[in-house]
Amino acid sequence: MAIRVLIVDDSSFFRLRLSAIISADPELEVAGTAADGEQAIEKTLRLKPDVITMDIEMPKMDGITAVRSIMSQRPTAILMLSTTTTAGAKATFEALAAGAVDYMPKRFDDISRVQQQAHQKLCQRLRTLALNFKSNPAQQTATQPPPVRPRRLLIRPIKLIAIGTSTGGPIALQQILSQLPSDFPCPLLLIQHMPATFTTAFAQRLDNQCAITVKLATHGEKIQPGVAYLAPGGQQMLLTGTLGQAYLKIQESGTEQPYQPCIDLTLKSIATVCPAETLAIILTGMGTNGRDGCKILKQLRATIWSQDEQSSTIYGMPKAIAEADLADNVLSLADIGQQLAEIKA
Repeated sequence: MAIRVLIVDDSSFFRLRLSAIISADPELEVAGTAADGEQAIEKTLRLKPDVITMDIEMPKMDGITAVRSIMSQRPTAILMLSTTTTAGAKATFEALAAGAVDYMPKRFDDISRVQQQAHQKLCQRLRTLALNFKSNPAQQTATQPPPVRPRRLLIRPIKLIAIGTSTGGPIALQQILSQLPSDFPCPLLLIQHMPATFTTAFAQRLDNQCAITVKLATHGEKIQPGVAYLAPGGQQMLLTGTLGQAYLKIQESGTEQPYQPCIDLTLKSIATVCPAETLAIILTGMGTNGRDGCKILKQLRATIWSQDEQSSTIYGMPKAIAEADLADNVLSLADIGQQLAEIKA
């Protein structure tokens, strides 16, 4: 049975264009279309789609309000299609906080310069979200009994935290980092799969919501305790130097590299600086990015954590870590933040 998609956008031209792209995929079908948030809610309840594409700025009711209403009445996988302006990026993060699962640029040229590849990536994302959707996993874990304590607590001094994530990552990172005290004793490197036009707004959002400092990483910067450095979208963030004098290296990414930033590349660079003193954490996301880097770090006595399936929006990347037997602990999202907050200098 085909995956049913509801298209929500106030542009009739864009609704037609998106309908043609989705209809061309044999595993997808258009369940219906809506021109504003009010129609989106009514058609979600009536048509019961498997996944929804949602515009943000619409008449009568905007996409963020519609997302919030849909998630409270009939939770459904929602993919936000966002403009890449600063305002569009900020609104996208508001939509994710309201319950949307993922986002993509509305301009398909920002997904891929090759039109067919852009269409394929969009359809693949819709299929994955529909098949893996869990209604607000972070909220579910918050309402359940406290998680079992990790089977192995930290047994080595930790001097650096590296966190890699993708789909579902913005909300997961917000939940984890907001639990850390302002005097947190370690620097943190954040590698979130995200377009370049979104990372500045995301770093600012996290910084406003957390006691620690969160900033966009810059080339040549010496890492400091209590500061989280977000990898710039479209580039690679590497670590260089020594344990006491470690610096960030931001470099352009080759076109052959599918992940920009790439978790594996960052982790492999850490392996040359301070592997045994590093805690690497792999959170929710599609694919296996992060596994190869964790494998190298693990051989050099690093500590590895992965997010559990129940609290992951997409159990792909953390599953790859667990199945490769690289994880010292498999933890819920809530427990990861609590455990990090207990790290002492």
